[in-house]
Amino acid sequence: MAVKIAPNWAPLTFDLTQPQVAKIESTRRTLSLSTASEVVRLAISQFDFSSYEAKRPPHRQISVRLAPELREKLRRYAQRKNVSIGELLRVALEGLTAGKPKAGKAAKKTAKSSR
Repeated sequence: MAVKIAPNWAPLTFDLTQPQVAKIESTRRTLSLSTASEVVRLAISQFDFSSYEAKRPPHRQISVRLAPELREKLRRYAQRKNVSIGELLRVALEGLTAGKPKAGKAAKKTAKSSR
């Protein structure tokens, strides 16, 4: 059952886990759907969003100032690890200890910038 695509439809890109991608493919085959888009549209049409409760703690967006070298370092690692810069920042923050920062240039720059 092919769905005619309206001329103003645009692709929506989002990340899924490998098991989620496999579920889309399995559902596509089981229901004889033509595309992953059809599976996603079906899931959206059947899901009760009004009763949905987020299972993660609330998030808040913040802005910070980074030296160009540090920003470039994050960009390179994000590309190399195939993750977002935000993901790298979250794991770096989770890795902070409550004690003193590590000695070195990065710690000194951090201390200076926080004054």
